[in-house]
Amino acid sequence: MAVARTIRLMGVVPLGDLAAYVEFSRTLDLEVNAMVQRLAVAVQARGAPFIRDVVPALGGLALNFAPDFEGNCVAIATELVDLCLKEGIPAAADVLRTVQVPVCYEPEFAPTSRRFPGRPISPGKIIEKHSSAEYRVLMMGFAPGHAYMGGLDEALTVPRRATPRAIVPAGSIAIANEQTVVYPYAISGGWNVIGRTPLVVFDPERQEPSLFASGDRVRFRAIDRAEFMKLAEKR
Repeated sequence: MAVARTIRLMGVVPLGDLAAYVEFSRTLDLEVNAMVQRLAVAVQARGAPFIRDVVPALGGLALNFAPDFEGNCVAIATELVDLCLKEGIPAAADVLRTVQVPVCYEPEFAPTSRRFPGRPISPGKIIEKHSSAEYRVLMMGFAPGHAYMGGLDEALTVPRRATPRAIVPAGSIAIANEQTVVYPYAISGGWNVIGRTPLVVFDPERQEPSLFASGDRVRFRAIDRAEFMKLAEKR
């Protein structure tokens, strides 16, 4: 019978005048990250009026306080997190959401797939391995709607490009190290692009601007160019 691992709080530090960061790990630990996602849900659910936002990161979470808050952010964050941990946080099954993402891996959308850096792997294998895995959004960062996802097959763990691209098209699917991302709009980036989705990843006019949220499960579905164009026309 497996014994549950004890994940300990490393510390709580200020982030400016109106925020505090609650830290559990300084390295990417998927078990810690999963707990952080659930803890963020628990803190948010308490509805504390002085908490403006709760932002989970790779190994901890940031608590952002209201502009009129006059207390000690670190002390209150510590107390709130301790309370949530003692009273129990949601089970993983209660906070899961799966997002299905169609991806066209054809060459015009995949500038890296035919010269995969440092690995003798065919474009077909890249598609097979990337689209057969289940990913989890570890955190949102770098840009609005930009989701960092863990779960990448070991065969696809390659470093970032030595020279970033000035512009990576919106919806580009890219990989680097042990993660995959979907570029929410056209921005610069140094990850290895292997495909593109026709979905609008980030739209500030939507009720939920981002297609992804921390903790989401993500599955990529391979499509051909014809389906890509058909879905793109419906946007």
